[in-house]
Amino acid sequence: MSAMSGPIRVVVVDDQPLIRAGFAMVLAAQSDIEVVGEAENGVDALALLARTEADVVIMDIRMPIMDGVEATERLTRLPDGPRVLVLTTFDTDEDAFAALQAGASGFLLKNTPPEEVVTAIRVVSAGESVVAPRVTRRLLDRFAGKLAPSDRLDERLALLTVREREVLGLVAEGLSNSEIAARLFIAEGTVKTHFGKILTKLDLRDRVQAVILAYDTGLVSPRS
Repeated sequence: MSAMSGPIRVVVVDDQPLIRAGFAMVLAAQSDIEVVGEAENGVDALALLARTEADVVIMDIRMPIMDGVEATERLTRLPDGPRVLVLTTFDTDEDAFAALQAGASGFLLKNTPPEEVVTAIRVVSAGESVVAPRVTRRLLDRFAGKLAPSDRLDERLALLTVREREVLGLVAEGLSNSEIAARLFIAEGTVKTHFGKILTKLDLRDRVQAVILAYDTGLVSPRS
């Protein structure tokens, strides 16, 4: 649910009260962010969000009753639903990858500095992902065995031009827009235009979903 005006509305979902309180305290100090609710598991989060409008949900992965992966999948299926940032320890939470596949817009490490959390919320609220290209690549390389190639997705790739497939491949390789521009000898603005068309044609929300699709279709392969 995108906010047309006013502060960015955030819901914090975590089974640890101290973590919820910490996020709430940090976010309360921001003039453009408002914590509109907290929940301790996925079931409570879905019930809360059924009656409370939010723009961004900070979602823990490991929770009782309903984990963050299932809650994320349900939320991202909603029309005009909130965008989701998953919380992970990265080295142990393999479910973070499943959450990205479920539609999360990125992930935050649980020890992320407060100022980076604030920036991430603003970026996600604006419609972008918060996972740096190389971090996305590292995460996907680690869990690429979970990917199951899909003929349907292969057919969707056929919607792209040769140049668009080239750009998508380089995005999945972990290159930034400026690096892609240098590699292809085109302007950075042209890269952004191509990538915008990729998202539109493939009905993707952001860079994270684009990278996952590139792996899923075999456009790129995990590193050995």
